[in-house]
Amino acid sequence: MRVIAGSARGRRLATLPGEEITRPTIERVKEGMFSALHFALPGAQVLDLFAGSGQLGIEALSRGAAHCTFVDHDRAAAHLVLQNCKAVGLHGAARVVQTEAAAFLARTAPEQYHIVLLDPPYRQNTLAAILPAVERATAPGGIVLCESELAAGLPDECGGLQKKKQYRYGTVLVTRYEKARAALKGEDVQ
Repeated sequence: MRVIAGSARGRRLATLPGEEITRPTIERVKEGMFSALHFALPGAQVLDLFAGSGQLGIEALSRGAAHCTFVDHDRAAAHLVLQNCKAVGLHGAARVVQTEAAAFLARTAPEQYHIVLLDPPYRQNTLAAILPAVERATAPGGIVLCESELAAGLPDECGGLQKKKQYRYGTVLVTRYEKARAALKGEDVQ
């Protein structure tokens, strides 16, 4: 597994053995995800929830995101994320938190992110359950990208998040949600 583009392009990332803790995103899917985020990345505050090896957040940092918070409940995965960030020289823009995703979102109520990357374990209905808390952590105008299996039942909207597009890559589905920008005083919301 490697970083596809940006300042860390071509750098290899370590992964944990087996796929029960981390399931790396295949390059074709990762390339599609980041093509969809191209103009939103520069200067963005990113949240990589269910970080695994950290490859999605590291890709965002490499492509110009200002900061990424990586969250994973597994101690070995959190350690690996930190090691990968150091290996590619991006650890200064990274924060690694070892905790459950829902617990992290409950504690970070005032903090909001421009981009949220979600790649939870498949076939556990995790995305639908966590989306309401993700919506609260997403800044106005923010983007949420969810990687899942094709059969994942995701809502068309969740609070202020609206499903905008879905991309299919073989057996993988990437769903893009966007949160409406806050209206200025006296401006009608459309």
